[in-house]
Amino acid sequence: MLPPTMGLLTNGSGDSTPLKFLIYGKTGWIGGLLGRLCEERGIPYAYGLGRLENRAQLEADIGSVSPTHVFNAAGVTGRPNVDWCETHKVETIRANVVGTLTLADVCRERGLILLNYATGCIFEYDETHLLGSGIGFREEDTPNFVGSFYSKTKAMVEDLLKNYENVCTLRVRMPISSDLSNPRNFITKITRYDKVVDIPNSMTILDELLPISIEMAKRNLTGIWNFTNPGVVSHNEILQMYREYIDPSFSWKNFTLEEQAKVIVAPRSNNELDTTKLKTEFPDLLPIKQSLIKYVFKPNQKSSAA
Repeated sequence: MLPPTMGLLTNGSGDSTPLKFLIYGKTGWIGGLLGRLCEERGIPYAYGLGRLENRAQLEADIGSVSPTHVFNAAGVTGRPNVDWCETHKVETIRANVVGTLTLADVCRERGLILLNYATGCIFEYDETHLLGSGIGFREEDTPNFVGSFYSKTKAMVEDLLKNYENVCTLRVRMPISSDLSNPRNFITKITRYDKVVDIPNSMTILDELLPISIEMAKRNLTGIWNFTNPGVVSHNEILQMYREYIDPSFSWKNFTLEEQAKVIVAPRSNNELDTTKLKTEFPDLLPIKQSLIKYVFKPNQKSSAA
């Protein structure tokens, strides 16, 4: 007997079946935004009630909801940051590895595509991807950053998920949204730090990219995708925009990676991701600095700034 996914429509084989999404991560930032987008677009959706590592609960969710696609925005990133994962390794494995794999496996059995919000923080600049070179890591490149336990588990699960033809892996990095009050927002984080490093990075503007992930579901796209805006932006460039558009009196201090290492437990990933694949599929995708201005800074602009 052929596995259910032999008839699975993937990679651009969109059909006219009415959409219905099952979303995991109701209490999370991305999961909450995704639900709001579905409401705005009139797409029926439900949040999963089961824990990712509990197969029977996931099967019950799918049985009761009967979704066309499943989105996974759940998992452990740590509070207040990824350093938490260094001292909670089993909990991190349970959520980020066991849970994600279980969900992917259940979805495959049911012939469903899983769109998994993953991370691009599994790479770091190296001799063939030099900082400032414009040469980004591609989807097929092997992760080279294992400095944090969080990134290590994410790289492990991504490698295993490559074997599931029903999974669409979206590599998110340093996510930013127009909600500057959200503590998970990268801009909100760095405006509250005493000091920041100043390194160009690939980043994800959620206001632009989350709607694209819904479109990817409609197109039944699978495989690995670098899910960031094209190009890179540095911490200082973002803070300069923040001062220009939001708070003319804002100031900040920089410190080096060596100085940063003294106040964090685990090293942080810094890299540029190649977005050729995503840009080819979605030609209107804006470069990172343009997207920042359009989706984040202009909507929040104070009349006295800029």
